[in-house]
Amino acid sequence: MRVPIFLVSLLSVGALAACEAGPMDPERAARLCEERAQAAQGPTGRVEIGTNSRDGAFAGAAIGLSGDFLAGRDPLAVYEQCVLQRTGALPVRPPRLRS
Repeated sequence: MRVPIFLVSLLSVGALAACEAGPMDPERAARLCEERAQAAQGPTGRVEIGTNSRDGAFAGAAIGLSGDFLAGRDPLAVYEQCVLQRTGALPVRPPRLRS
């Protein structure tokens, strides 16, 4: 029985994706997890209003809601759990969250 080359390639990619490079640098994990914890604090958004010579006037808006915020998770707990998952250890510093 011959195995199609695309199937072998697909299985190889899946096997490589399952391998992890090891724990992440604690400071990098802290930065990434701070962003997630900040998103858990509340909605984020932006509004753009302007004009230019090519298109004229324009306006736009964006609102972001994280799953952690919608689930009512504590941002500090989100931070600690995120760092623990990424590094296998507790955070090396407290998060810098907006007030």
